[in-house]
Amino acid sequence: MLMNALFDFHASLTLPSPLEGERNLERRRPDQIHHLAERWEDISNPSPPLEERVAVRAEGRSPEARAGRWWQRGLPWLITAGCFVYLYSRLARAAAAEGRGLGPYLAAIFENVSWSRWLLLMVPYCALFVLIDSLVVWRVITWFNARLRYADVLPIRASAYILSIVNEQVSKGAIALYLSRRNGIPAWEVGSSMLFIMFCEYYYLLMWATVGVLLQWDRLPQVFHVIPWLALVSAAVFVVFYLFFTGRLSSGRVGWGGAVRNRPLFRSFRLARLRHYAAVIALRSPAMLTAVVVYGLALKLFGVTVGLGEMLGYLPVIFFGAAMPGPMHSVAIVLWVLLFPEQPGAMTTFGFVQHNFFILFNAGMGLLFLRRATRELLAKAP
Repeated sequence: MLMNALFDFHASLTLPSPLEGERNLERRRPDQIHHLAERWEDISNPSPPLEERVAVRAEGRSPEARAGRWWQRGLPWLITAGCFVYLYSRLARAAAAEGRGLGPYLAAIFENVSWSRWLLLMVPYCALFVLIDSLVVWRVITWFNARLRYADVLPIRASAYILSIVNEQVSKGAIALYLSRRNGIPAWEVGSSMLFIMFCEYYYLLMWATVGVLLQWDRLPQVFHVIPWLALVSAAVFVVFYLFFTGRLSSGRVGWGGAVRNRPLFRSFRLARLRHYAAVIALRSPAMLTAVVVYGLALKLFGVTVGLGEMLGYLPVIFFGAAMPGPMHSVAIVLWVLLFPEQPGAMTTFGFVQHNFFILFNAGMGLLFLRRATRELLAKAP
């Protein structure tokens, strides 16, 4: 039912009503009217079915282009497979050195961990993360869209973690749809706020990853040494991006830039000021600092002791690398083993349970709020 609502609502946003179109047409310049006429001609002559379009495009591509696309799709999977092969070989060698099979070797690691103490660390941390994440969504919606209560945002933010198991961006889209239908906020505008949050998340992770690389430069693989340079480039991009969306790079003419800037999808960026970007990063930072403490204490349960300063150098880099495509993501998968090669079994187990428990626990919290979120959506849906 929610998927049908999503398609129906998206269709209602795609084209304006005819009456609204006539009113807007009177205010258009001749060149804009010509552009609208071309768009109407495209709409009036619908394109062929999807299967025909895909077949035509496939026939038009050269064999080299098709091969290139297969490489682009297959390379990340090959790299990931290589990482798992590396982990398996390290684990098999460690198990053989102790005269055990791989299964008994890993089982012994699980037996030696105090899981009750581990849960006492992880459950409050995951719950705190949900509260902080919901706080960020609430503040951004309040700034740019509508004044809502925190209690109104928490259920949908928590419920969206169920979709995060598949894709985090899809979960943000679900939040936008929910708030649009329940609170009457235009979907593109609340979608703009979700885009703003994702934009800030990138700079939040990049900032802490830069700190981590500078703290542990010699210990981290060289692929992560590019992060400070990436931070400099991203800072320059942000300056241009900010000036563009606040209108300070505009020459006064509408043009292409003005058309992009004035789209509803970028509304939050037009309204945002530096204090808003800084506030999102500041609101999220307690989650990172808490994670440093929790992961440091949890690592001791697996037989490895690190200081908080050392963990501050490792963890943000792992979080950033795991969120980025390309070589960083692949290395982040095996980074715990690379950092502590003398205990590959414990580090593989640690990375596996930390990551999967975090995702599944958040999804479980989402299930607790899902009934309430669905009830409120159905009660207020038009």
